[in-house]
Amino acid sequence: MSLDSLHDLYVEELRDLYNAESQLLKALPKMAKAASAPELRAAFEEHLAVTEGQVERLDQIFESLGERPTGKKCVAMEGLIEEGKELMKEDAAPAVLDAALIAAAQRVEHYEMAGYGCVRTYARLLGFDDAAELLQATLNEEGDADHKLTELAESVINVEAEEEGEEKEPPRRPASKRKSAAGRAR
Repeated sequence: MSLDSLHDLYVEELRDLYNAESQLLKALPKMAKAASAPELRAAFEEHLAVTEGQVERLDQIFESLGERPTGKKCVAMEGLIEEGKELMKEDAAPAVLDAALIAAAQRVEHYEMAGYGCVRTYARLLGFDDAAELLQATLNEEGDADHKLTELAESVINVEAEEEGEEKEPPRRPASKRKSAAGRAR
């Protein structure tokens, strides 16, 4: 596709987000299954339902534009999801894996917020006020999901991950590093 106008860019970015959301629809159930904390599992399952609604909004926008949503692969989302898959393969304590899943999910949310913020602005500039409202609703949901993940991390998950870490003796630095650190403290 040739990007000769803001309208062209708008449609192309919408396609990118559509593909990103489609990939996420496949990844969220796997993340929910990997989560050990019931609160985190529920958050992923809830966001799956929210994501389905976001795809429906994008479908509405494409219909109003007379465009098709397909034809673009979101390589950024593919990479973010791949990082999450790698985390799930790690030999990690359950709460530590949950903390890692939150970090991976928040990277996804921040990517989506950036994308939706841009297309919302393009929609406003192009006079697509109805689409801008739909995109703002999605942007709000992504922000809400990010806040919920932060709350879970700070109140439950990271605390449990730290407690799991306390059960093991902390790693010791090699003697050469202890000496140099002690020398710096003088």
